[in-house]
Amino acid sequence: MVDVNATMIQATISANRLPKFREKLAAGSMYSISGFDVARCAQNFRLSDSSLLIRFNDSTSLEVLTDPVTPLPTEGFRFRNQSELTGLANTNTQLPDIIGEIISVKSTVIDPPEEKNRIMTTIKLDNDDMVTLSLFDAQAVSFHKKLDGMRVDPKVIVATNINPKMVGGRMFLNATSGTHVYFDKETNAGEVRFYQYVHYPLSFCVLVARDTGLPSAAPLLRGYAKVEPLTIAELNDFIVTAPSQEIDFLCTGRVVRVETDKGWCYVACSMCSRKLQRTVSAFTCVRCNNSHAVGALRYRVEMAIADDTAEGTFVWFDGVMTKLHNLRASEAGQMLAEDGVNPEESNMPPFIADMEGKSYTFQVRVTSYNFTGNHKTFTVTRIVDEHDRVPALDLADNGDDGDNDDNMPDNKPVGSDYGGASGNPSSSAETGPVGNSQKSTKVSSSAVSKKARVA
Repeated sequence: MVDVNATMIQATISANRLPKFREKLAAGSMYSISGFDVARCAQNFRLSDSSLLIRFNDSTSLEVLTDPVTPLPTEGFRFRNQSELTGLANTNTQLPDIIGEIISVKSTVIDPPEEKNRIMTTIKLDNDDMVTLSLFDAQAVSFHKKLDGMRVDPKVIVATNINPKMVGGRMFLNATSGTHVYFDKETNAGEVRFYQYVHYPLSFCVLVARDTGLPSAAPLLRGYAKVEPLTIAELNDFIVTAPSQEIDFLCTGRVVRVETDKGWCYVACSMCSRKLQRTVSAFTCVRCNNSHAVGALRYRVEMAIADDTAEGTFVWFDGVMTKLHNLRASEAGQMLAEDGVNPEESNMPPFIADMEGKSYTFQVRVTSYNFTGNHKTFTVTRIVDEHDRVPALDLADNGDDGDNDDNMPDNKPVGSDYGGASGNPSSSAETGPVGNSQKSTKVSSSAVSKKARVA
């Protein structure tokens, strides 16, 4: 709720009082409220900057104001930029709002909608900072239907009450039960942003063209509905012949070799998941600029996987390995603990070595990194049980088990102690290429490009 001074405060109504007040309250209406309780806000998941909240009770009364003496603001947002979101990430203290340019959308929603729907939309904030907003289940379906029903693609997005998280050095924003999404000129703030591009002629022309109702050249939802299965030969050929893009594929193959010389884990920054550098008495995270970073052991395993067409090198990161074996890397490290031996220098855990010879259906994420000359590995983002149905699209979890190339540790040595120095630096976990596809491919590139084409 917002008052005449544009001060926002959170208001709560207990479940047993909802029938009394639900029909009386409407977004955008103005009220005179009396007979309420005042309490302190919880420290977590706060919807306003105020330390107090209004709590409706049985004596609370509402009077609708049609012509208030003092005009009230019609909107109240708490927009945060990239730096402020980073400060709030992983704290669960505040649920801020964002405004930015909507760049792309990935959706698992189909018609009719099934369970576990998800939307991931890339948003450009001020200073060209990119973030990813995720919506789930009913919110994802509502977002998808609204976007799909629009005559043209929206350009500006306002999202409220989001929960920011840092995963693999990237900013992810999770929708909450209080999240509302508005496009273009549905809000005054969005309308101002929509037209402010007048200072940037090219962007302004794009926005005005969309405002006239002309068809959009590349609808945001087109081309993301299905993850195509590819053979390993087709996957190898795709990154050579197709334009650079981000897309997911499904592959089925047998593990022919676990690359034991590459190690099985690394010590990562607990905030950004990048590999830590070891100093004499502490760990340093270059990305977070923290000379006393807290370390966490995370999986990173390279395997040679082959099918009937070719062989390739695939990297399995922490989230996939933890889900597959139901065992965290730190727990595995404790099981293998040896005096004077750093965890990442220890022998390969038996349950990882035993994967050799087994076949898996897995999802692979291809990113711009895969289209560079340095590329020699693919990242596995999900294991699909052979008896399960193939998902329409899998999107990395926005938590500690998100698996993409951003989880790849920096290519610098690090000790494996969680505190001070011990042993020699290990360089087993590398950012750069560490394997290679070993068989040549003769599959038609046009067939692969047709499967993978996106708008």
